[in-house]
Amino acid sequence: LENLIMKKPVIKVEVSTETHSKTSNSRRKFLKMGGLAVAGTSLFLYGCNDDDDNMDPMPPGMVFDLGSGDLGILNYAYALEQLEAEFYTQVIAGSYFAGASAEEKLILQDIYDHEVIHREFFKAAITGAVNGDMSLVLPELEFDFTGVNFGNRDSVLQTAQILEDTGVSAYNGAGARLETPLYLTLAGKIVSVEARHAAAIRSIYLPGNTEFAGDDVIDANGLDLATPPADVLATVVSTGFVKTEFTANNLPEPIEG
Repeated sequence: LENLIMKKPVIKVEVSTETHSKTSNSRRKFLKMGGLAVAGTSLFLYGCNDDDDNMDPMPPGMVFDLGSGDLGILNYAYALEQLEAEFYTQVIAGSYFAGASAEEKLILQDIYDHEVIHREFFKAAITGAVNGDMSLVLPELEFDFTGVNFGNRDSVLQTAQILEDTGVSAYNGAGARLETPLYLTLAGKIVSVEARHAAAIRSIYLPGNTEFAGDDVIDANGLDLATPPADVLATVVSTGFVKTEFTANNLPEPIEG
């Protein structure tokens, strides 16, 4: 893990080519969800029509770098949202979900819906921020979830817990690197939803009445963990889920003050 962090890891990712039946509605929904859209900004000039569902793939031999500054952090968040959205897409299609309790189905379906919305939100937001220059937008990634048994409750929920806990700490760690107040506000709104996901998964999977905010994720000051991008990306690499290569060589350091 330490070696991966020091080397600013190359990531590998994969995305399903199938689109869930609800995905077609996500673009219409995500601008309305949670007050994410900000009227009067140029954030959503591009990426909001159905014609851009399939991005051009990266040219052979080229490896995408997330970029620097706020753009790099937005691409970083987009990578994590792609990972979570694809995971829950496969959860919903799996045999565990088909036979799960009504409560667990409702929770997992809601999380799936949110993650797809988050993924599409970042795709549109970044595309707008770079005036439609798709060479600066992280491409659609590929993932390999063969290590997850989507017919087994423990396998699914344990993986979900890892992804959700990691996602929350990733947003917390990225916030200090954002310079644009609007982006920080949006990230704060999204991480609050991710924290709800993490608490919900923990409440149905872990024993005990307080595990939804366990000592492993909440410190002695009552604060959630904040993990820097290099550590998060090293954790993602260690899962083996990521197939598409990309680099994170230029992400900003935390803002002082």
